[in-house]
Amino acid sequence: MKKGIIWLIVLVIIVFIGYRGWVAYQKTQIRKPISTEEGSFPVEVQVVSSSDLIESLNFNGDIKGIEEIDVFPKVSGKLIEVKVEEGDRVKKDQILAVIDRDITGVKFEPAEVTAPVEGIIVRVYLDKGASVNPPNPSPSMGTPLVRIVNLDSVKVIINVIEKDLPKIKTGQKAKIRVEAYPGSIFVGKVNLVSPVVNLLTRTTPVEIGLSNQDHALKPGMFAQVEIIIGEKKDVVMIPGYAVLEKGGENKAFVISRGKAKEKEVILAPLVSDMVEVKGGISPGDSLIISGQHSLKDGDLIRIVGGGEK
Repeated sequence: MKKGIIWLIVLVIIVFIGYRGWVAYQKTQIRKPISTEEGSFPVEVQVVSSSDLIESLNFNGDIKGIEEIDVFPKVSGKLIEVKVEEGDRVKKDQILAVIDRDITGVKFEPAEVTAPVEGIIVRVYLDKGASVNPPNPSPSMGTPLVRIVNLDSVKVIINVIEKDLPKIKTGQKAKIRVEAYPGSIFVGKVNLVSPVVNLLTRTTPVEIGLSNQDHALKPGMFAQVEIIIGEKKDVVMIPGYAVLEKGGENKAFVISRGKAKEKEVILAPLVSDMVEVKGGISPGDSLIISGQHSLKDGDLIRIVGGGEK
């Protein structure tokens, strides 16, 4: 029984030593090239080039009419007639409704309610026979008859957090996307940046205006907004995965006379899966984008893929 236990212990020790030896052997193989052709390391490359870079911020917002007005009567009375329906286009001063303002013992001429602006009737609040009142002493006391919206232009309201606020300026270009028209981009610009920050949300309302002559955009639609905050010319961009961090520095490999040449690169903030290079890499360099993790400066390399951007 004791001999059996001793042999079992010996067997475990032998297996353990064998495993450690295998691991040590594998470590010696890490830097061996996949192909031993001329002792070179196979890599894939990409020729570095420059391009224009657009910097932007993304938000969600709601579309509203550039003018949305609830029309109230100027007198109290009973609604005799509503002359418009939802969807009608009306001109300024067009008659919208007629009110009977007679009171006991006194007879008045019917009062007409007219449109204060040109636009589309998007809502009719009341039917014939309803009692109505003017918005005195406050709008909450009045009875709205219809809502008019000017759809020739619309606006998108977004809320910008404090840290992004300094980057937003009036006149900046904005790209608008809505689910109703996938693939379509509507272009507007920042018209207004509120001077006040909401104490509860710590955000500031920003208004973006855009033309809507075909009335494709409707008030109430959800919008995805991309505001262009800057454009740079001739920016050198490389894939982020081509960059290695060594000792707190960013390194990348290029090809020089058939060998890997390690370069320190100065990077700007990440843009998608690309990084802007401010130094170390130049247009025309053959950047190693695959196989670089096994390289050291001066290693012979062999190109097995890539070569184009």
